[in-house]
Amino acid sequence: MLLVVRSLLLLLLLVAGFIFSILLVIARPRHNNNVYVFAKILSSCRHLLGIKVTVRGQAPAGSHIYIGNHQNTFDLFTITAAVQPGTVSLGKKSILWMPFFGQLYWLIGNILIDRSNRRKAIKTLNKATKKLHKTGRSLWVFPEGTRSRGRGILPFKLGAFHTALAAKSDIVPVVASCQQGLSLNRWNNGEIIIEILPPVRTDGIAPEQIKQLAESARAQMVECFDRLNAELGSKPKLDKQG
Repeated sequence: MLLVVRSLLLLLLLVAGFIFSILLVIARPRHNNNVYVFAKILSSCRHLLGIKVTVRGQAPAGSHIYIGNHQNTFDLFTITAAVQPGTVSLGKKSILWMPFFGQLYWLIGNILIDRSNRRKAIKTLNKATKKLHKTGRSLWVFPEGTRSRGRGILPFKLGAFHTALAAKSDIVPVVASCQQGLSLNRWNNGEIIIEILPPVRTDGIAPEQIKQLAESARAQMVECFDRLNAELGSKPKLDKQG
């Protein structure tokens, strides 16, 4: 019964949020803070889902590349609480074909990338770099490239780090604790801690050092992920690929 009621209420809340976001896009198309407002609408749904979200750490001022761990669909309602003003996200082009959400995701100013076509992906990243310089925006990326689904933090793809070097931007890791146990059919889904880590400097990093930069950033995020899980007494439930 809870699953049905909660699903209906969530649907109504999302529809209302989408309508508001569409009106916002019409009123101020491609505004710097459209994505921030949309993220806040999504993160507000956590109260309906019985999830307590605690955000720790201070986001630095200025334009940066934010990298977050990507776990499952609940990311829409948890890690979005850490999205900062003036931030747009980088997502897979396939998102565009998700009914309503995909079209709105693009309209509010997010960037879509075709990972199956390396040439087009590089071209999109170059455009993103120029946009960061021109507008002073920050970029949010999930460097794992896919949802981990209980496999901890997956190896990183290097696109975000190439963009950081090209844009001369620092990298700000954002880590959400394990959320594998969350369920629409559970009244109290407990607490998720999201921690904004200190920026990883990119000045002085040569292009040939990008892989080591990515591995270093991932190591910091894995350490934080394990620490937060230990604090909450939660543990990723590894699937057969883990």
